[in-house]
Amino acid sequence: MITWRAGTVVSLGPSWPGSIELTVRLEDGTELRALAHPELVGLPVPGARVLLNVSAQVRGLGTGGYALVVALPDALPADPPAGPGHLVKARYTPLQAMVLGVDEQESEHHATLRDADDLAGMPVVVADLHSALPAVLAGARAAASAAGRPAPRAVYVMTDGGALPAWFSRTVAGLRAAGWLEACITVGQAFGGDLEAVTVHSGLLAARLVVGADLVVVAQGPGNLGTGTRWGFSGVAAGEALNAVGTLGGRPVASLRVSGADPRDRHRGVSHHSTTAYGRVALVPADLVVPVADPTDAPGAPTAPTEAGPGASAASDGEPAEIYPGRAAFLAKVHEQARALCAPGGHRLVEVAAGLPLLAALTTSPVRLTTMGRGLDADPEAFLAAAAAGVHAAGLC
Repeated sequence: MITWRAGTVVSLGPSWPGSIELTVRLEDGTELRALAHPELVGLPVPGARVLLNVSAQVRGLGTGGYALVVALPDALPADPPAGPGHLVKARYTPLQAMVLGVDEQESEHHATLRDADDLAGMPVVVADLHSALPAVLAGARAAASAAGRPAPRAVYVMTDGGALPAWFSRTVAGLRAAGWLEACITVGQAFGGDLEAVTVHSGLLAARLVVGADLVVVAQGPGNLGTGTRWGFSGVAAGEALNAVGTLGGRPVASLRVSGADPRDRHRGVSHHSTTAYGRVALVPADLVVPVADPTDAPGAPTAPTEAGPGASAASDGEPAEIYPGRAAFLAKVHEQARALCAPGGHRLVEVAAGLPLLAALTTSPVRLTTMGRGLDADPEAFLAAAAAGVHAAGLC
């Protein structure tokens, strides 16, 4: 089940909080790029021997092209200092880690959370993919700025459907460094956030009562799992997250997974991940945000991208600017799919203008926007839909 390799560290590469890249020379002489989480395995140095897990890399799966350092067998890290905390994450795996949970008895916040049961209407945006996070925040910040208000105090609750260590995410590190994100709370089997929590429910309550969030985004870590079947994908948990928000008296906001460039039919327009999670799993009504054309787009205004196709302007003198040719028909399809999720007694359809101003807001992201290997130019609708959810949520703060 694990494909192992052993090698020697040749050099160290870029690092960010919780992670460091390194180049490793294997025993057969080949070199590859690896990733270490020093809090788990210690800090590698050139010349150190390392044991690697290359299972995903060998299969060509989405781990960013990394082999993963499992151990430095000749330089084991010192024991962690004695202290509180008995939450075990990645339980019963060789790299299980013990952390202090914000909700456990030894936490200074235990009394605050012990009987907590109310989010008091706090808006919570739920998204399928990790890549939605910076787009949601870009939309929320742009909406707040346009209204003359400070940016909302935003918290990310990271679920365990993708990567378990929050350290793996350069997005989280970059958003934290830029001041766009107040905290990351890792829940379930995920770990490495600013705070640890046992469940989505206690993570949401900690976001409000401990961090003082105005707005929360819930999504899995990077590296989602899908099988091409109706139910076999990790994004099913997005529907369960909406249930948690509604149960706790928050304001659930559903961010649609949308694509105009995905080669797979099941993900074109509104992804089947959204229709299943929000249409079949979610049992509470949510604000389902659908992007629509922006009537304020100036005639003939240029867009940021310049190539033909998605991301290119089809505007001419006297005609409304269009982010790419045929967008009106695409948005009509998305609107129809979203409306189908809002049957009587179901979700509330919320239309948000997603045109050139929102596209410009996305270009201010302090981290790279990428989803399924596609950037803003290649698949603008993926990010505009998420940003639209952020716009709506900011108006609820």
